[in-house]
Amino acid sequence: MTVHIVAAKRSPVAPRGGLLSRLAVHELGAPVLLAALVDAGISPEMVDEVIVGNALGGGGNPARMIALAAGLPEHVAGLSIDRQCCGGLDALVLGAAMITSGQAQVVIAGGTESYSRRPVRLRTDPDGGDPVAYDRPPFVPFAGRDPEMDIAADALSRETGITQSDQDAWAVRSHEKAIAADHSAEITPLNELYRDAFARKLRPALAARAPRLHGTISAANAAVAADGAAFVVMASAAIARTLPDEGLVYRAGITMGDRPDMPGTAPIAAIRKVLDQAQISSEALKTAEIMEAYAVQAIACVRGAGIDPEIVNLAGGALARGHPIGASGAINAVRLFHELRRTSGSGIAAIAAAGGLGTSVLMSR
Repeated sequence: MTVHIVAAKRSPVAPRGGLLSRLAVHELGAPVLLAALVDAGISPEMVDEVIVGNALGGGGNPARMIALAAGLPEHVAGLSIDRQCCGGLDALVLGAAMITSGQAQVVIAGGTESYSRRPVRLRTDPDGGDPVAYDRPPFVPFAGRDPEMDIAADALSRETGITQSDQDAWAVRSHEKAIAADHSAEITPLNELYRDAFARKLRPALAARAPRLHGTISAANAAVAADGAAFVVMASAAIARTLPDEGLVYRAGITMGDRPDMPGTAPIAAIRKVLDQAQISSEALKTAEIMEAYAVQAIACVRGAGIDPEIVNLAGGALARGHPIGASGAINAVRLFHELRRTSGSGIAAIAAAGGLGTSVLMSR
């Protein structure tokens, strides 16, 4: 069964503590979800499921919260997933599987993250001592293969020979493209914010002076923690044929595991797999949205997958937006949707996650 993506919307992205910091996860997500439904021309009663990637919310079921806050029928249960950075794009993979299996006709898939409102985490002591605060859980059971992300990014830089100058140049270009682009068709304004708040005129000299995080990794070539939401409306071919615009065709999607200690390169295998499934070469792609959690990771994935860098992140990437973890993959999907609406052919979205995970989705117009 063919799956169509018939609408795609996102919020502006704002750095942690910024203009979106007072919004809870459902307050970020519900207006974006409703805007996507309006664009699709689909009534709330037609929605079978809402799938939401969320990494920092602390549990519960954010998808249910968002579905109810958006006024969807109470029979829409809501499914929340946490695969860290991959979650927002994994939501599309799961949504497509539900439709192709016949479990659903219309699925809203995406991600919502409030870095600003994330709860404080405490690890209890089984011997009765005071709880100990921690920032993130372990992603693999082997301490020697579970590096902090800045350290892993620098290790990737050394392994691939991608220099700090290479990374800074990529970051500068990401900001340039974002500033020049018009994102109004894809953005649902929130809190009187109409555009991504972080994009700026970053110059090579300024990037070179940015505070170092670890080795070649700096505040200029790593994405800032952020708040944001993004959703796409996925529909069966039978539903899509009844709409004014059938949108794009979801061609393939997959999540794959790779080296836990080198998570930045995990999307390469996922990209190759979806291209193989769709029998499309990387040279045939018209555009690609590759996650820029770190410039080095984006460069390594583009090179490793054989993608022309000139078609990558045409309107800027996460280095110019910020990284709302569970939403970032969905934001890439929304960006890809709107880039392909301006052209024809096929495009790919891809993202890496801690623990050595990579997700990739292929769409065609």
